[in-house]
Amino acid sequence: MPRLRANLDFMPSPVKDRPGLLIRDPFHYTDLTLIIPPALVQCLHCFDGQQTELDMQAVLVRVTGELQVGDLAKHLIDTLGDGGFLENESFERIREDRQRAFAEAPRRTAVHAGGAYPDEIDPLRATLERYIGTPGVDSASDDLLGVAAPHVSPEGGWQSYRAAYKALAPAYKDRTFVVLGTSHYGEPERFGLTRKPFVTPLGETPVNLPMVNWLEQKALPAILMEDYCHSVEHSIEFQVLFLQHVYGPQIRILPILCGSYAQSIYVGGKPEADSNVDRFLNALGELADREADRLFWVLGIDMAHMGRRYGDSFTAHADEGVMAEVTARDRGRIDCISAGDREGFWNLVQEKRDDLKWCGSSPLYTFMKAVPQARGQLLHYEQWNIDEQSVVSFAGMAFSQGD
Repeated sequence: MPRLRANLDFMPSPVKDRPGLLIRDPFHYTDLTLIIPPALVQCLHCFDGQQTELDMQAVLVRVTGELQVGDLAKHLIDTLGDGGFLENESFERIREDRQRAFAEAPRRTAVHAGGAYPDEIDPLRATLERYIGTPGVDSASDDLLGVAAPHVSPEGGWQSYRAAYKALAPAYKDRTFVVLGTSHYGEPERFGLTRKPFVTPLGETPVNLPMVNWLEQKALPAILMEDYCHSVEHSIEFQVLFLQHVYGPQIRILPILCGSYAQSIYVGGKPEADSNVDRFLNALGELADREADRLFWVLGIDMAHMGRRYGDSFTAHADEGVMAEVTARDRGRIDCISAGDREGFWNLVQEKRDDLKWCGSSPLYTFMKAVPQARGQLLHYEQWNIDEQSVVSFAGMAFSQGD
């Protein structure tokens, strides 16, 4: 039998009258969500590319106590296979169709509208005003290089979003906003670009095409053009939404998804030891020097991910127990970022192979490498229980010119 795809999301079913294991596709190649009943969960181990349908039937006989399990086995195989959850020809067709559709689409639509935030204009405006207030009411500094905001659910992280986006001054409106987002699903040591305008219920925001073209020319081996991950990624979509709320949709952006620096974290060395990473970081630094005050940097980053949801053996509660130690370690990294100490920051990330699981480390390092003169200020730090057993930490920061 074919393998079960390794890049799926698995979690306990949240539906009280339907216990089991929930499976969904974070890439949205398939929009189906499956709940595998408890008795059938063991059968998923059979989808390893080596075992046969007869092997799975033997498992079913053992866990159900029934001898006639052929129809049940076939139903499970067909459900997973036809739905796009197995590494088979059906999934290959689904993936190719989805990637082709995104590549040919004229714009990047708001995939998280109606879920993470309202998809109707009036409720959305009211929600954003509740989060960060009415744009232009408070005075803000006009000497910033950029800000960092979370990419966690806005409802969970609105105080940090507010801290970051309240720092934006009207003077920045005409700049190109370089949005560095975490690529949760992209290839390590690669950078995802797109030329597609970003659409939210607030309007359509164009991409600075000359800058995209220039980066493609300078660093193509490191770049995935029209990266499909843009179609499902929230780390940039949320930043565009807040920028539109502050300035309106007719701003210009340069959206860049930063893949993890996994080689550096798990093997060693600096991220730029990879030739592709080095090529892209040099190109982005050259762009930053050339454009200077015509750019404004926006980082969509979260920090630590702790608890059972993220593979830890313990239950995590915000600001309690082990999370107090996490706060201290987070603050150590934030201090390095604020001081512009790129090497010190990355040494802390590499420590214990980043057991804090900072998913914003690659956008932060990318920014610090491209804009080495940036010095940060922590505006707000918090931890949030994303579920009853797991915590995410994040912050709002502002960056200005160092000495």
